[in-house]
Amino acid sequence: MIGQPCTIIVILVILVFAHLTNRNTAPDTLPTDDTWTLANAKARLSEVIDRAQTGPQVITRHGKPNAVVVSAEEWARKVERKGTLAEFLLASPLHGANLELEREHDGPRDEMP
Repeated sequence: MIGQPCTIIVILVILVFAHLTNRNTAPDTLPTDDTWTLANAKARLSEVIDRAQTGPQVITRHGKPNAVVVSAEEWARKVERKGTLAEFLLASPLHGANLELEREHDGPRDEMP
């Protein structure tokens, strides 16, 4: 962790707006109790942090979701590594399928000057 250990660490996760649009998540479908305008979130940051301990807090800019504040515990749970790449590949349904794949035998790539 950065700095001294503390009980509350807030992580702002910037949402990719196009990603939200692809999932058909319109601003009016977000829970209003957990949605803050940027100005309101700045003025009441302490309350935003307190509420983030019980659930994600969405911050909007110009009426569109822009960031989410979550508790440190929630963030740690979301980013926790759940195994190694080797374990992931070994757990693949294709592991042991003995697929016969042909490889293209192209010539070498041109070197860049």
